[in-house]
Amino acid sequence: MNEHIVKSYEDELNALTAETVRMGGMAEAAVADCLQAVVKRDQDQAVAVVARDEKLDAAERDIERRAIRLIALRQPMANDLRKTVAAMKIANNLERIGDLAKNISKRTLIIIEEEPMTPLTRSIERMGKLVLNRLTSVLDAYSRSDLERALSVWSQDDEVDEHYNSLFRELLTYMMGDPRTITACTHMLFAAKNLERIGDHATNIAELIHYEITGEEMIASARPKTDAFKGSSTP
Repeated sequence: MNEHIVKSYEDELNALTAETVRMGGMAEAAVADCLQAVVKRDQDQAVAVVARDEKLDAAERDIERRAIRLIALRQPMANDLRKTVAAMKIANNLERIGDLAKNISKRTLIIIEEEPMTPLTRSIERMGKLVLNRLTSVLDAYSRSDLERALSVWSQDDEVDEHYNSLFRELLTYMMGDPRTITACTHMLFAAKNLERIGDHATNIAELIHYEITGEEMIASARPKTDAFKGSSTP
């Protein structure tokens, strides 16, 4: 393989990683903005998150095309193959994160039509900040190939579950105490569940970083999970 071909191949790999990092920034912004929309009861911001979701979908399709083309034409081996596959799978997780942020924003548009419930909003904010911090950390770990940081995110998976379970109980208390809050509380519950799922996707990305760097898959069943409520619904 001559020098020109090697340089071109490296450029393609680097561009694939760069596009995945860029998509990560888009997903991170969607989560931050949907959280702010809930906290500030900002209709315009919620609508903007919903509208921007198409860009994340397009970014995932572009990364998938790049990865498939690279595999078909370059036939990467070992580290390069793992890097290519990881980028494609991370993009899929980022697209799902975008969908969840969009879902939270849609529910926000209903929540803000109801009377404000400041204590619940603060609980959502605390949980959202925890999830956002984990997402920021794992995306930084990906861009820097930082295995230690990725493993730190992975090991803290149960923190988000604990926040969700606490918020679940808090929402039930409100609904039982005042039936007029049932509509808003139900949508807040689904928003909280979506935040919990965003945390799961951050953990997925941490596992993919581990695979890319080490070549070994982590055992999903070994994740430090807190038992979720058996009867809760998935939005």
